[in-house]
Amino acid sequence: MAGLRDILLIVVAFSVCTGDEHDHKYSANEEVVLWMNTVGPYHNRQETYSYFSLPFCRGNKAGISHYHETLGEALQGVELEFSGLDIQFGVNQPKETYCQIELDEEGLAAFRYAVLNHYWYQMYIDDLPIWGIIGEADEDGEYLWTHKRLDIGVNDGSIVDVNLTSEAKFKLHVGAKIPLTYEVVWKKSPVKFEDRFDKYLDPSFFQHRIHWFSIFNSFMMVIFLVGLVSMILMRTLKKDYQRYSKDEEMDDVERDLGDEYGWKQVHGDVFRPASYPMLFSALVGTGCQVAAVVLFVVLIAIVGELYTERGSLLSTAIFVYAATSPVNGYFGGALYARMGGKVWIRQMVVSAALLPTLVCGTAFLVNFIALYYHASRAIPFVTMLAVACICLFVILPLTLVGTVLGRNLNGQADFPCRVNAVPRPIPEKKWFMEPWVIIPLGGVLPFGSIFIEMYFIFTSFWAYKIYYVYGFMLLVLLILSVVSVCVTIVCTYFLLNAEDYRWQWTSFLAGCSTAGYVYLYSIYYFFFKTKMYGFFQTAFYFSYMGLFSTVLGIMCGTIGYLGTSYFVHKIYSTVKID
Repeated sequence: MAGLRDILLIVVAFSVCTGDEHDHKYSANEEVVLWMNTVGPYHNRQETYSYFSLPFCRGNKAGISHYHETLGEALQGVELEFSGLDIQFGVNQPKETYCQIELDEEGLAAFRYAVLNHYWYQMYIDDLPIWGIIGEADEDGEYLWTHKRLDIGVNDGSIVDVNLTSEAKFKLHVGAKIPLTYEVVWKKSPVKFEDRFDKYLDPSFFQHRIHWFSIFNSFMMVIFLVGLVSMILMRTLKKDYQRYSKDEEMDDVERDLGDEYGWKQVHGDVFRPASYPMLFSALVGTGCQVAAVVLFVVLIAIVGELYTERGSLLSTAIFVYAATSPVNGYFGGALYARMGGKVWIRQMVVSAALLPTLVCGTAFLVNFIALYYHASRAIPFVTMLAVACICLFVILPLTLVGTVLGRNLNGQADFPCRVNAVPRPIPEKKWFMEPWVIIPLGGVLPFGSIFIEMYFIFTSFWAYKIYYVYGFMLLVLLILSVVSVCVTIVCTYFLLNAEDYRWQWTSFLAGCSTAGYVYLYSIYYFFFKTKMYGFFQTAFYFSYMGLFSTVLGIMCGTIGYLGTSYFVHKIYSTVKID
């Protein structure tokens, strides 16, 4: 019994000492850990290095190991290291020297480079981020800030506010002995624990009148576009139906002498399988999954405020993507079966591996560059192994389940018209009716409905802003979906009216072309809205912007194709075909 009692006492004591950062509750004199995270140039937010990659020294307290608690933390390059500073809850710490730096030529060069390139560093106390600047330069030389004053606000045993003040400039020169000091001041704060992240948000930026006006403008454009499309198509289709009904009343001789034209003439080829059906079905399946992931993650972010936890948004996206893999298999497998595809296992593998291959390929390229620069953005091997295991043992089996269900439940072709054995020749038409003209025009209006929101999203990712207005994002996603469907339906109608039955790829690529305009906008944003520089940041920016645009294009293309597919089935099912 005595031995069991000792074990229980040890367990309780250990939980008391280590549970503070997780339940955010502290008792008097309890240790508060100051984690040093990363350091990097202010204008290159995503270019980060370990804090102690600069010749800083640590405090005297024994080290505490930090392990990545989530996959998102590891993928985002979080590098928490214990500062070694002695901070106790509620106990004021007067100014004290915790270590001393002796500058040699190598250390001087490192600090000078950091100061001249406006390096900032990030720390965490109780999951609250703190930013500070390394130093400053003037005509007399470069200076290092050597004193950290931490003002910590407390409310009901929880830390609700942290402010850092950098003081005491020290001129950098070879052989200098630089004392690093710190000071901690505790005070009561009226801020509630659930509101402690509000200070990091920027309502004046995200809820600016321009943001509201852009949403209203996009909403009005949707109403106008839907009304216009409905009016044009309904009136035009009504005339088409009347003309086709008159044609049906003619005898064969009159019909042969008549001037037949329009979308009815391709009824025997319009449901012909798209070229490259395996790739097409894989893209559509992936697009359905991406749309589901974006919808679920945005809804979770609206309810759960994911920005309050390090890496939580990325971790949630990975979990939701893995869990929604059956959506990919179901829609992709069903479409492939309706197109008469036979090698369904290969199609399933292509569908499951399409997006992970794009993401991992881009991440591998950036990771190679990050390793060369010794940046914290380099993904550890264990993390890459974890991602590979998720793909092999979660995503692939779930995609297989979805594919089997899709083939059995929705894999039978239900076309309202028979498909001719011999393809009908596509007649010559005016240049502006060619798919290569229709496709780029199809992305103009969808991009116009989202480009203001793209500015806010880019700014939150590439600058020091926390995106939190997910209600705006949800509304913009709905607007984008409606506009994409309307535009691709109009494009497809013109194409079919020109007796060109290659509507599947045209409708997909017309919606997908939105991504091209987004990427062009990202190029403009890089050169005119940021001050990024250097090969690392340039490669990082354009690689991930290319990946973002590609994924957005797959989603928009899929939404456009699905809406157009319903439209095509509808118009051909309402016309009597002999």
